[in-house]
Amino acid sequence: MSSSTAVRDLQKDLENKANDLGKIQKDIGKNHQLRKKYTIQLGENELVLKELDLLEEDANVYKLIGPVLVKQDLAEANANVRKRIEYISAELKRLDAILQDMEEKQNNKRETIMKLQQRLQSIQAGKAKA
Repeated sequence: MSSSTAVRDLQKDLENKANDLGKIQKDIGKNHQLRKKYTIQLGENELVLKELDLLEEDANVYKLIGPVLVKQDLAEANANVRKRIEYISAELKRLDAILQDMEEKQNNKRETIMKLQQRLQSIQAGKAKA
């Protein structure tokens, strides 16, 4: 009777760990999507910066604000794009750190699940022999 209780407890624990692992995997997927979005934005902003660098100092630069094009100083536009690139790069680094932490947690959960499965199998194997 105590072995069947132990088996039930192990199965519940295993189920909980599997659910936790599923949540972590879902979060990793969200992180990858966000990372992809920021990577695309970084590429676009780097392209804009290259285009701005090609312009002469007296060139007209316009910024789209809603439905209106507003004239902007070239130096100001350059500074804004550089700030955006800096921000996006920092966000990518932050997301990388979070991803690394989540992957560590995922690996730990997998190991825990494997150990629980092995313990459950050994209990069930011992039960079958009896």
